[in-house]
Amino acid sequence: MKIKGLRWWIIGLIMLITIINYLDRGTLNYMWVANIEYKLVEKIDASNKENQAQYLAANDMYQLVSKKGDEITQKATNVSFKNEGKTVVNRQGIAYDLGIVDANASAEVSSKQAKDMLGEITIFFMIAYGFSQLFSGKLYDKIGTRRGFLVSVLIWGTADALTSLAQGKVSLTGFRMMLGLGEAGPWPGATKSNAEWFPQKERAFAQGLFGAAASIGSILAPIVILMLYISLGWKLTFVVVGTLGILWLIPWLIINKKGPKEHKWITEEEREYILSGQPESKITNEQAKSWGQLLSNKKNYSVILGRFFLDPIWWMFVTFLPMYLVEEFKLNIKELAFSAWIPYVGAMVGSISGGWFSGYLIRKGATVDKARKTAMLLGGLVIVPSVIASVMASNAVLAVILMAFVLGGFQFTIVNIQTLPSDLHCGKSVGSLAGLGGAAAVLGTILAILFAGQIESWPLLFGLLAALVPMSLLSIYLTVGKIEQIK
Repeated sequence: MKIKGLRWWIIGLIMLITIINYLDRGTLNYMWVANIEYKLVEKIDASNKENQAQYLAANDMYQLVSKKGDEITQKATNVSFKNEGKTVVNRQGIAYDLGIVDANASAEVSSKQAKDMLGEITIFFMIAYGFSQLFSGKLYDKIGTRRGFLVSVLIWGTADALTSLAQGKVSLTGFRMMLGLGEAGPWPGATKSNAEWFPQKERAFAQGLFGAAASIGSILAPIVILMLYISLGWKLTFVVVGTLGILWLIPWLIINKKGPKEHKWITEEEREYILSGQPESKITNEQAKSWGQLLSNKKNYSVILGRFFLDPIWWMFVTFLPMYLVEEFKLNIKELAFSAWIPYVGAMVGSISGGWFSGYLIRKGATVDKARKTAMLLGGLVIVPSVIASVMASNAVLAVILMAFVLGGFQFTIVNIQTLPSDLHCGKSVGSLAGLGGAAAVLGTILAILFAGQIESWPLLFGLLAALVPMSLLSIYLTVGKIEQIK
């Protein structure tokens, strides 16, 4: 049996698991804090299948009953109101259910607690994620992408499902660290797979498809996760989403049997097209480079420093965007579900167009060096003004639309940075350098989250991200020299 365009089936599967990856990592962030609305009634009616709130004048409290029958008693000072006082709004979510945030504290105090605790848990997630980035690259170089994805998906799918058993901050942090250990693998793994399955002129586009899948996952995350949360509660949501990746392993193991050189299902025409367009395929007896060898070459710091400065922009949005919209614009859970996805539409467009654009320049005769650098600069020129405009927006709709340009510019740039390892190295070192870049991105993100804890203003926090763009681009241009295979 022969399959035409087998390389597109491979990247298609990687795109699918990347979407699932972002659903898994979004579970905590979207269910952490949510504004739940209750209709104010004179007396609770058990037959009425909607959220209801009754004021208890004797002790100045509200009895809140969900449409599923769950009951909460909340101080009057800790709720807010909408629709001229006809709707009671209560802050709920995992942070409150597990007692991580003090439900009896004022809105200002509980908001800071929620932000700080989410940041702290995310830092531990990022530590595990960064550790995994380092060793996942080596692991994928050693055992190959087929088995590498198997290991990663089993770890993170199991971790997300087990999070349903969390009892408090410590256990929740432990499960999120396990999630981070698994979830980091596909980033060096996808870079390595694209280097194996695509000629050089198509790699940035393939990397763009991979980045677009991350954006699609981010688009779907608020809708899928919050709808599951409303219907099933947070515990079953973790189980359902965690199971998806494990099911994905079935088609992955069936289709991705070998690389393009040996795969029995690939056509001879496609095999020749792929291999003839890979300059590194002409190199024989190539040895995998150690971290020391990689770090001793200045060119490799273009990946390491470029991602150290730029990646925190993405992670700050992934981590704090739900809380930002809830806090700054007072969105309820349904409003959040149907607005938080908009910035990631821009990210998806940026991923695909950024990869396509540099590939287009190469096809038109530009060098790889000129094509990659031009694309990175163009993306950066989109990010900076969009960040500044988004934090000055007066309403949620305008803010999320402008954020779409921020993340679109980010992805336009980052897909070309992520392609650099395969532009600079042969197959056995691509995953290792991509892993070093990923670890540097994690370090930058951890520092950014620690810095975020010192800033109370959401607009100021997000606005400062614009400064990271010129720092990233300058570090790349000053270290990489000419983008070409390192001899």
